[in-house]
Amino acid sequence: MPFEFQGKHVTVAGLGVSGVPAAKVLHGLGARVTVVNDGADERARAQAAELEALGITVRLGDGDTLPDGTELIVTAPGWKPTKPLFTAAGQAGVPVWGDVELAWRLRRPDSAPWLAVTGTNGKTTTVQMLASILKAAGLRTAAVGNIGVSLLDAVTGDEEYDVLAVELSSYQLHWAPSLRAHSAAVLNLAPDHLDWHGSMEAYAADKGRIYEGNRVACVYNVADKATEGLVREADVEEGCRAIGFTLGSPAPSQLGVVDGILVDRAFVENRHKNAQELAEVSDVNPPAPHNIANALAAAALARAFGVPAAAVRDGLRAFTPDAHRIAHVADVDGVAYVDDSKATNTHATEASLAAYESIVWIAGGLAKGATFDELVAGAAKRLRGAVLIGADRALIREALTRHAPEVPVVDLDRTDTGAMLQAVQEARRLARPGDTVLLAPACASMDMFTNYNQRGDAFARAVRELGA
Repeated sequence: MPFEFQGKHVTVAGLGVSGVPAAKVLHGLGARVTVVNDGADERARAQAAELEALGITVRLGDGDTLPDGTELIVTAPGWKPTKPLFTAAGQAGVPVWGDVELAWRLRRPDSAPWLAVTGTNGKTTTVQMLASILKAAGLRTAAVGNIGVSLLDAVTGDEEYDVLAVELSSYQLHWAPSLRAHSAAVLNLAPDHLDWHGSMEAYAADKGRIYEGNRVACVYNVADKATEGLVREADVEEGCRAIGFTLGSPAPSQLGVVDGILVDRAFVENRHKNAQELAEVSDVNPPAPHNIANALAAAALARAFGVPAAAVRDGLRAFTPDAHRIAHVADVDGVAYVDDSKATNTHATEASLAAYESIVWIAGGLAKGATFDELVAGAAKRLRGAVLIGADRALIREALTRHAPEVPVVDLDRTDTGAMLQAVQEARRLARPGDTVLLAPACASMDMFTNYNQRGDAFARAVRELGA
């Protein structure tokens, strides 16, 4: 039965990019809305004033107390399940939804189906590739969810879509029990956000929710057995297929790479004998191994929706990645300088390091509880040198001492933003023609920078100063 919002007392947990639009939509549907928020800073007060002008009640500085009479909570995705607010809701039998669940419930009967993507790394790039492919096929689409257009805007607005490319985080999936996608992909699984989920098992289970009820295809990473395990555990509609993607030659029901060509052995007639060429590896920008995997996942979802092979090629050619994702900044004195500031965890950095043969690595920041032994051991043979910055750089230095003792290390004992210029200068000193100076920090940025974007911008500025 559809949820009836008219007259219902709904508590929205959290302001910000998801809470404000959720409160407005619910108010417009006739709900009695109360917004609760932990903070009471200037931005929160401004958002509260905007909502209160509409007749919405806002309580700032207390996000833990369940308002009397609450019949439903709609939460911002980042709020931890262990918050007292949700404990009280559970005791009172009050359901908790995220903004994704709300959007799913508000879809019209003829709404566009969802092609959904999650994974520890690569979600945004894959969804943008997917949207580019769908557009190349002449379909009305948008990249939505944890990226681009708000899902609530997409399902309640006037714009009409044929299909949506949806990025979903583990937080969003945790609070979206009813979601049922047309097809979905889990790109990879590595430890991340364990402080929020409580364990790797809980994190993986929330990622795996994306497969529940899939109608056509569950796309998994052949090289990451955990993703295939999530497919096996999922309760899907009859006829839904498991579709793998691999950087090697594909088996039947897989997409892969043969002689520099992306090929499809899943969505073809007689997949045991035939294969369909989709694009060349050179059509993928950049053609780093992990990005080719992203392209294959995007292609698999598009093909599950019936997109022709030519649109896969055209969409990949038209795609331009966001900044700070393995982006080539410049060549200086025969050395390439590459900005992968978005590599904020070890899994992403492992993929980045695997893309180059001889590297001067700039790394460090906030480790978020990560360890670096496995990362360093796997990359040791590729490292010409390392320049370490940030609060937790000692953890990386110790891993280098254990697993790559011959690699020269520069440890910059400063955490001001000017450290990046010195880091690039030190990297230049270590590099030789043909090397790559790679910013792939394996850490969060907030010890020195506002976000990974600012960190990447600082790197690019420093490189441009070298070139000048």
